[in-house]
Amino acid sequence: MSEYSIGDAMKKFLRSSKLKGDIQALQITDIWEKLMGKTIAKYTDSIKIYGDKLYISTKVAPLKQELMFQKENIILRVNEALKENQIKEVIIN
Repeated sequence: MSEYSIGDAMKKFLRSSKLKGDIQALQITDIWEKLMGKTIAKYTDSIKIYGDKLYISTKVAPLKQELMFQKENIILRVNEALKENQIKEVIIN
């Protein structure tokens, strides 16, 4: 029987779990201000991850437009923060 550290066991569990996207979304939410700045973080309502898509919700129309222009940058920053190349698409609601 092989032994795992708790961290390794959690990573292995999350890779096969449906909770992975929720936990990653929480990680991104925690550092969203650092990634995107105070103004964007202040007016972002929610962040969710389903599969390889990052969903960002906001009610502020100018922010939606700004986020649309920054999609590639968001993908790069989020993937760097997650330390894996998971996010392929950003969807702004």
